Amino acid sequence: MTVLTRTYMDWNATAPLLPAVRDVLVSALDLSGNPSSVHREGRAARAAIETARREVAALAGAQAAHVTFTSGATEAANLVLTPEFKMGRAPVRYGRLYVSAIEHPAFREGGRFGKADVTEIPVTSAGVIDLAAVEVLLSSHDASAGLPMVACMLVNNETGILQPVAEAARLVHAAGGLMVVDAVQAAGRVPLDINALDADFLVVSSHKLGGPKGAGALVSRGEVMMPKPLIHGGGQEKGHRSGTENTLSVIGLGAAAAVAARNLEIEAARLAALRARLEDGMRASAPDVIIHGEDVARVGNTTFFTLPGLKAETGQIAFDIEGIALSAGSACSSGKVGESHVLSAMGRDPKLGALRISLGHATDEADIERTLAAFTKIAGRRKLSGQAA
Repeated sequence: MTVLTRTYMDWNATAPLLPAVRDVLVSALDLSGNPSSVHREGRAARAAIETARREVAALAGAQAAHVTFTSGATEAANLVLTPEFKMGRAPVRYGRLYVSAIEHPAFREGGRFGKADVTEIPVTSAGVIDLAAVEVLLSSHDASAGLPMVACMLVNNETGILQPVAEAARLVHAAGGLMVVDAVQAAGRVPLDINALDADFLVVSSHKLGGPKGAGALVSRGEVMMPKPLIHGGGQEKGHRSGTENTLSVIGLGAAAAVAARNLEIEAARLAALRARLEDGMRASAPDVIIHGEDVARVGNTTFFTLPGLKAETGQIAFDIEGIALSAGSACSSGKVGESHVLSAMGRDPKLGALRISLGHATDEADIERTLAAFTKIAGRRKLSGQAA
């Protein structure tokens, strides 16, 4: 009996553990102390966490003191998306959150802002945040209830499209507002520098980098302006996030960040070349394929495509049967395959259905060829039947 070769092409959902990170985690299993304890075992755990803090800071172009560890990107988003901040000891209030229409659900839900205090920022038909709309919204912002806050991702998780975050941040700061950037899909794929982006806060996630699940970070540009804590207790993470740190996952996040920073330039070029081969092959076997965002700047590892006549859920199952693991967009909605809010925001019919292929550190030419073989087979079956495969 022939065993079907499995090909993993869903790295934007989660990146399998990097071998180097696995080695670090195995060594860290012997760290038995609580990092808040002052004895030798506790100091060893604390030292490992502080090493991870420096590694995450280096990836984000930030200072280690400005990294707050969380249980993941969703918690980091809920921590920073709040009306209540403090500048030192002085309270500062943000009266409205402006969030782009293509954001991940962790940001679109608005965190601790009430639904009535969240305004959606439109994007262009190309899938890029509409800077003119940002300017109009901020110019008409009612400051009587508080300052404006804007949240925008640097790289869209479905299309891979790069967003003009620095340009948006200049508009936000001119209006006296705060700029929060979801850097989850950007970290390790494009250079990150919190100062160059003019961002006040960045959010990153461990398992998107090839680290373990269960860790993320909120990276700030400074320590003066900080959000009201989401989790209260023993005052860990300088009081910004109480609770004993998830030492093992935090160490893994740091190790993954270090690998990502070291390999970024070479890996980005390699994946972009593989993606180009993939998309050329897709167009050759199915000329009617629609590759969303192909005319604007995208991160090099992501292809979000529609095969007319093929429903997203049907396509995902068909590829899985052929041994290809891919997705129909975000995998953070309890496994549901629904209509893409990103396509809707771009003015495209979400009922078209779209599938996402995303590449990572272990993807090679053989993976591309197997994926193209499955794509050709599925596209051909669709043509023969005249309906979804």
